This record gives sequence, C-alpha cells and structure tokens, in this order.
Amino acid sequence: MEYMSAPQAAEKWGISERRVQILCSENRIPGVSKLGYMWLIPKNAEKPIDGRTKRGKEQKNEILQNSDN
Repeated sequence: MEYMSAPQAAEKWGISERRVQILCSENRIPGVSKLGYMWLIPKNAEKPIDGRTKRGKEQKNEILQNSDN
C-alpha cells in the first residue's frame, strides 16, 4: 500500500497540516498509522467530513441516518 505524509494530505485536501495530524490522532482517517513522529496516510484515503461546520454536521447526520436503515 502506498502512503502519503501529513503535509501531502494537507495540500491534497486543502486543509492545514495540523488539522490532518488531529484527524489522524482521532482515528478519523481509515488505515492511518504512525511511524515515530510521522503519520502515514493511505494515498487513497478520502478527506473526513468536518463535523465542526453546519454543513459537516448535516452530512454526518445523513450518514448516521442512512447507516441505521
């Protein structure tokens, strides 16, 4: 499996490197692992939904409702 670093993911997803690190530490990115101080993120990983925004909360609720069915 190919991996990318936190700075590469940040550039790809248009968010800060620190935000990517926080998502990794919260296990919000599937398949992520840590090697020393560096996060290894699968290249095919998708940007997680940002639950801090109104739109993100709505998307999160839709996903939860669809998983209940």
